[in-house]
Amino acid sequence: MKSIREIYKIGKGPSSSHTMGPERAAALFRSRYPDANQFTVTLYGSLNKTGIGHGTDRVLLDTLGEDRTKINFSPETWEGMHPNTMDFSGFVDDIEIGHLRVESIGGGDIRIAGERSKADSEEVYIEHSFAEIVDFCKWRYIDTLSEYVELNEGPEIWDFLMEVWQVMKAAIDEGLSKEGVLPGGLNVNRKAKYLYEKDPLVKEPALMEFQQIAAFAYAVAEQNADNGTVVTAPTCGACGVLPAVLKYAQVTKGFTDEQICRGLATAGIIGNLTKTNASISGAECGCQAEIGTACSMAAAALAELYGQNLDQVEYAAEVAMEHHLGLTCDPICGLVQIPCIERNAVAAVRAMNACNLSYFLTGSRRISYDMVCRAMKETGVNLDHRFRETSEGGLAKLYNRKRAKRS
Repeated sequence: MKSIREIYKIGKGPSSSHTMGPERAAALFRSRYPDANQFTVTLYGSLNKTGIGHGTDRVLLDTLGEDRTKINFSPETWEGMHPNTMDFSGFVDDIEIGHLRVESIGGGDIRIAGERSKADSEEVYIEHSFAEIVDFCKWRYIDTLSEYVELNEGPEIWDFLMEVWQVMKAAIDEGLSKEGVLPGGLNVNRKAKYLYEKDPLVKEPALMEFQQIAAFAYAVAEQNADNGTVVTAPTCGACGVLPAVLKYAQVTKGFTDEQICRGLATAGIIGNLTKTNASISGAECGCQAEIGTACSMAAAALAELYGQNLDQVEYAAEVAMEHHLGLTCDPICGLVQIPCIERNAVAAVRAMNACNLSYFLTGSRRISYDMVCRAMKETGVNLDHRFRETSEGGLAKLYNRKRAKRS
C-alpha cells in the first residue's frame, strides 16, 4: 500500500474526483506541453453528467486558461471505461501537438491511461489487508496501528498529520462562523453555526452530543460545498466525518493534538485498505465508498484514541462500513450539498456508535474488515450506473427544483 499521505490531501472543494483530480490532470498536461496555446478537454461518464455541478469545468478553465480552453461534455462510453475519464488535447495554432487520457480515480488521485507512473510502484506498506497487518503487528509486538504507521512511514509522518489536523480544525472553526446561502442554485442555507449555537430545550446528554458532532460535520462539509479549503478523508464529499469525530473527542476528553494525530494515523490505514482493495470513488462504487469509508476511518480513529486493541479497532471499522453497504451517490443537481452535507453528520454519529459497539462486543464478531471491504466493492460495481454519481437516479431524479422553490 502507498503512504497514508495519499489519503489526506489538502485542497479546495467541492469534490476530490471532480475538482482536485481534474485540476491535477490539467496542470500535468500543461507542464508536458508548455508551448500549447489552445486546449480541448472532453469529459466522460460521471464527469460529463455532474461535472458542472461539481465545478469540473470551472477548475479546468482556471488551470488551463479560460480564453484558450474548450470543454466538451460527451455521453460516449466504451467497455472498461473508468467513470471519471478525461481526454486532453493541446494545440499550437490549431495544430494538435499532444493528447492525454486521464482517469480521476478518487481522493484527488489520477491515473494516466497507458502509463505506469513512478508512484504506482512506490509501496510504503508491504501488507495489503487488515489480517496481514494484524499478523505483522503480533510478530513485532506492536499494539496499535499508529505505531505500525510510524514504523513504516518514519517519525516525519507526525509533522504531516499535524498539518492535516490544523487544516481540519480551521475548516471547523471557519464553517462555524459563517452564515448565508451556498453557491450552486439550490438555495441551501449554511446550518453549522445555527446547530452549534442552538440552545436545546431539553438538556439531554445524548442530544447535546449529537448537536455538537453534527455541527462540526456540517461546518466542514459546508466549507467544502463553498469551495473552501478542506482535507480529503478520504474524499472531499466525505471530508466532514473524521474531523467532526476527532474534534468532539478532543473537546470532551481533552486529547492533545499529538494524540489526535495518532487517531489520524489509524484512520489513514483504514482509508488505505479501502482504497487498495475496493474504492473510495462515488463514481465507481457509490456513496458507500466515500461516506462509508469515512465512517470506518472515524470509528477506527476513536477506537485508537480510547485505547482499544487491534481487534476492537477492526470491529469498529467493520461495523461502520457494514451499515453503509449499498449507499447510493445521487447528488441533487450534481452539487455536493443534498444529501451530501447531511450524510457527513449522520455518518459522524454512526462512527461513535460503531466504536461503542466494538467496546462492548469485542470477540463476538463474525465479519472481518477485509470481508466487508470486498462486499462494498462487489456491491458498488453492481449498482446501477444511475446511483454512482451521475445524478440520474434516486433523490437527484425525484427532486424538482421548481417545485422546491414554490414550497
